[in-house]
Amino acid sequence: MNPISDNRPTALSEAERLAWLRLIRSENVGPVTFSELLKHAGTAQRALELLPDLARRGGKAGRICSVEDAEAELDAHRRIGARLVGLNEPDYPQHLRHIDGPPPLLSVKGGPSALTRERMMAIVGSRNASLSGRKLAARFAHGLGAEGFSIVSGLARGIDAAAHEAALQTGTIAVFAGGITVLYPPEHDRLLAAVLETGGAVISEMPLGWKPRSRDFPRRNRLISGLSLGVIVIEAAKASGSLHTARYALEQNRDIFAVPGSPLDPRSEGANGLIRQGATLVSTTDDVLEGLDGRLAPTLPFGRQFREDSKAAPLSPSDPDEKLRERVLAALGPTPVDMDELIRFADGDARSVHVVLLELELAGRLERHRGNKISALM
Repeated sequence: MNPISDNRPTALSEAERLAWLRLIRSENVGPVTFSELLKHAGTAQRALELLPDLARRGGKAGRICSVEDAEAELDAHRRIGARLVGLNEPDYPQHLRHIDGPPPLLSVKGGPSALTRERMMAIVGSRNASLSGRKLAARFAHGLGAEGFSIVSGLARGIDAAAHEAALQTGTIAVFAGGITVLYPPEHDRLLAAVLETGGAVISEMPLGWKPRSRDFPRRNRLISGLSLGVIVIEAAKASGSLHTARYALEQNRDIFAVPGSPLDPRSEGANGLIRQGATLVSTTDDVLEGLDGRLAPTLPFGRQFREDSKAAPLSPSDPDEKLRERVLAALGPTPVDMDELIRFADGDARSVHVVLLELELAGRLERHRGNKISALM
């Protein structure tokens, strides 16, 4: 077991790590579902035992990750000098613990020092960056690195690459949309090697070998902002993925900084728009430090954790009743609805409603949305 009663990071046992990995790699189990399952089942092992019944009650039994598959993934990490870090553990980035739906396990390669700093800053922007944009990214990365910040970005072309390169000697973290063995773009192999050789790290929530799909990049972007105290946006076009990172930062209560650019340059349209919407205009490292102000406290509380409790009572097969299931199903449709409104409409206790939603999600019939909203998959 891994009881967390003193609100401090605690290492997972190997048995717990295996059970956590099996649970998060099982069909229809994402970070929020993982958290809900542990809340109701008590441990990852108990949650695995309950999965088939919960999914059948939702309408369809899903695939459960086998012991063999999970052990193979753990072995593959060891072979490449990587590791899986659990949310409860000391090496897990502290700011990331505080977001909605933090990854239960992070695939990590590289030194822990860059990951465990209190000071982290994301720098993102155009892949087709101008020379001045690259210089600005390098200037911010170098200046903030000298102030003790780890620089976080996505190892993409343009602004990302310039920020990583400038932060090699002070600490940088590359966040992947796919598995940490799937480099994109492939020409950044030397940059990735330099990140690791200088004590930086590469992380992902996806399995080793996972090839990123378009929908995996927004998931990656929420980690970039979630790791950081704030996000600096340089040369982002109107439909840029960097603006998605900024929106995640806003939802996560992070600071958003933007470097203004020429109104004649479409690469600056997104950053200029962020400034009009209230982002802090910055041109120097001092501007960023001034904008952060009171956020530069020496430490954060441990934040959320997944509690492994050997005394937790497993869910009863008859819990909840059919009438409540019918009311929840009647309330759901293709349009996202607020979770709290659904609980009030269903006229049941919150725990039982959450169990019904777990059943539906594990059966592949429910989709979760940002802002605590859910919808039915028709």
